[in-house]
Amino acid sequence: MERSSELLSRLTAEESLILAVFGNPRKKSQPVRKVSLRPVLLKGTLHYQAEYAYEKKVTHENLLPEEVEAFAARMLQSSFRQADVFSAEADYTILANKPDHEKILKKAPTKTMGALAHNREKNYAIPDGTPVDFLVRLGVQTKDGQVIPRYRNKFRQINRFLEIAEDCLEYLPEEPVIIDFGCGKSYLTFALYWYLNVKNDYRAKLVGLDLKEDVIAFCNAVAQDLGYEDLQFLVGDIADYDESAKADMVVTLHACDTATDFALQKARRWNAKVILSVPCCQHELNHQIRRPDMDAILGHGILRERFSAILTDALRADKLTEWGYKVDMIEFTSLEHTAKNIMLRCIAGKASPADRRKAQADFAKQCAYWHVSPTIGKE
Repeated sequence: MERSSELLSRLTAEESLILAVFGNPRKKSQPVRKVSLRPVLLKGTLHYQAEYAYEKKVTHENLLPEEVEAFAARMLQSSFRQADVFSAEADYTILANKPDHEKILKKAPTKTMGALAHNREKNYAIPDGTPVDFLVRLGVQTKDGQVIPRYRNKFRQINRFLEIAEDCLEYLPEEPVIIDFGCGKSYLTFALYWYLNVKNDYRAKLVGLDLKEDVIAFCNAVAQDLGYEDLQFLVGDIADYDESAKADMVVTLHACDTATDFALQKARRWNAKVILSVPCCQHELNHQIRRPDMDAILGHGILRERFSAILTDALRADKLTEWGYKVDMIEFTSLEHTAKNIMLRCIAGKASPADRRKAQADFAKQCAYWHVSPTIGKE
């Protein structure tokens, strides 16, 4: 009988493997909660990229095909009790409660093999060369699906966002309500609507909120032209948005300074199941921090600014964890495009009581040490 490691080795040798997800850790104290493995092209050579999901970070390792068998054996013998394997030939569920007594279940394939990623980019939700109505309408693509050169980075950002959103779909109902605070020209709002309702047959209702009336008018006109009936855009301030509204998912990408905090507080009050947040400028703590003994860092304007942003993200993560969210800090876009590339991906109800207590204590301790009082802690 074929063992799990041999199965993974064969699938990689046949270039049939699409995705393998190792989960159900053997030890509660194990720092890595999930590991995903998928094919990527690095400088034209096939590799398999392992993504390690820790409590508050994600790291990557690239493997050659011949290294996959030993990797799979190590994952299932030492770290995890289960793996879900998707390939072009079939889907497999590997149950390894006891490392030496595996059970492999096989069923018909549910995923199709897409084009391999290039230079560490994963499979695109929107492949290059495939025309999509909103991208054409917003000027990102030509009518035949070619990405206009000056929008190449935006195209990558859209696909990266959809990749992150895909990992959150299991936590959403079939008819989710999604609010995007500070939507701007709404490339990502349109992308999420298209991905959910057009590509995957959800019945999601999306609302984009922004202060710029001309931008909101433009976005509503585009949504109407495309027939996106459950997508609307409103003029408004995050802090004043209707408290009686509800949301299953809150998106806040590059909302300025404390606007991000107001959006996170709203999400918590609505019991949003998923929050995706990328901060923009973070001035609040920059003006508050007082630590004369840290002048070697804080005495330099650029270092003070960057440290203030890091501390702001850390305190937001602590507060969200205290509220019961499992928070992962992940890279949203490459540093070569913007330094504001950290996303907080938050899943409701996934933080343990111990994690919540620790986060509450850490938040109070850090606020006292740095002499700060962030908006995220004021309700």
